[in-house]
Amino acid sequence: MARVCRRAGMSRQNYYETRRKREREGIEEEAVLALVKRERREQPRLGVRKLKAMLGGELGELGIELGRDRWFGVMRRAGLLVKAKGRKKRTTQSRHSLAVYRNLVKGKRIGESHEVWVSDLTYLRTREGFVYAAVVMDAWSRKIVGWHVGDSLESEGCQVALGKALEQLPEGRKPIHHSDRGSQYCCHEYVEKLRERGLGISMTEELHCYENAAAERVIGILKGEYELDGEFGSKEGVKKAFEEAVRQYNHRRPHERLEYRVPAEVHESRPGEVRGYVTFPALRAWNSTAPRTSPPTSERRSPSRRSSKK
Repeated sequence: MARVCRRAGMSRQNYYETRRKREREGIEEEAVLALVKRERREQPRLGVRKLKAMLGGELGELGIELGRDRWFGVMRRAGLLVKAKGRKKRTTQSRHSLAVYRNLVKGKRIGESHEVWVSDLTYLRTREGFVYAAVVMDAWSRKIVGWHVGDSLESEGCQVALGKALEQLPEGRKPIHHSDRGSQYCCHEYVEKLRERGLGISMTEELHCYENAAAERVIGILKGEYELDGEFGSKEGVKKAFEEAVRQYNHRRPHERLEYRVPAEVHESRPGEVRGYVTFPALRAWNSTAPRTSPPTSERRSPSRRSSKK
């Protein structure tokens, strides 16, 4: 051993200290990987930054401190970094003659729950055919406050999701409901439910994905991180998987912009407890001298563009 230390240019004491450090780091990394793999069993594609924030308490109790670079190094060597999935093309476009509404939230700044809801609809694939998932999300807390999975692409499923959201809405609160201009959200029955509770009605006007990016994002998280974008064996199976994904998303998935808190916690917080705010995209102002293809200034108008669904 003395000969090895002399060749390495280090003292025997330094050699043993280095070996103990490596052994300790190896033990720490094994503990980290065990915790990460445990969480990944529930949330298979949860990002490593969120995992670091989520597991910080347990690692602290074990006396383990890993900096950002070392954390990423451990995840990389273990093959646990999440690879981005490619975007899928939209497959359905619809045209209808129902009334549509102006975008009331563009440029709007919000800082608490129950100010703005965003809604969207997507498909899920099974061997028994497609099912369709509707979601309503609080734009501030990112909590999914209403959802439904059903066999029909018609408005009924969206109305069920809206009903769940309305059930949890505190008395006196009247958020703006924002969606794209799909017929599911423009139909008389859906609009009437919003009006009965005094909710403002807001819809995308031009760049539909951009103007409804928050709802598009949560759909992407559910399908991408919770592996709902594959093919399920049965419709009943995908319905159970979607419900579990919503539970995990609301109660266990931390958000960077929520100071790594989970949506359910932020949704119940008082104004000011969580720093920051959400500002919706502000598109260019409509040119009043443009041809009549531009939207008029009235709230209610006829549709001039297509509404797309995923």
